[in-house]
Amino acid sequence: MWQLREGAHAILADDGGAILDEHSGRWSHLTPTASAAVMLLLAGTAEHHAVEQYANRYGISTVQAAADVRAVADALTAQGLAVTETASASARRPWWRRWGR
Repeated sequence: MWQLREGAHAILADDGGAILDEHSGRWSHLTPTASAAVMLLLAGTAEHHAVEQYANRYGISTVQAAADVRAVADALTAQGLAVTETASASARRPWWRRWGR
């Protein structure tokens, strides 16, 4: 399951969105399609549900929708704004314990 990490706060709308990293004070801005992908990922219990809804919303194939949703999820995970169920224990440690590592 994909989710925003603790300390990351999303403001999502149909015309775009942003995610605040409260630890750094930085905003990551999202396009309308990226915002939709995040909304669907956060609302669903599994990524494949988000993919199906994304495909229906934009009238694209599930293969393309899966690539789009995965690209958004991977980008936010790489930025440290999101985690997956399989994230390592060190990634789930409080942010102040990760500093200096």
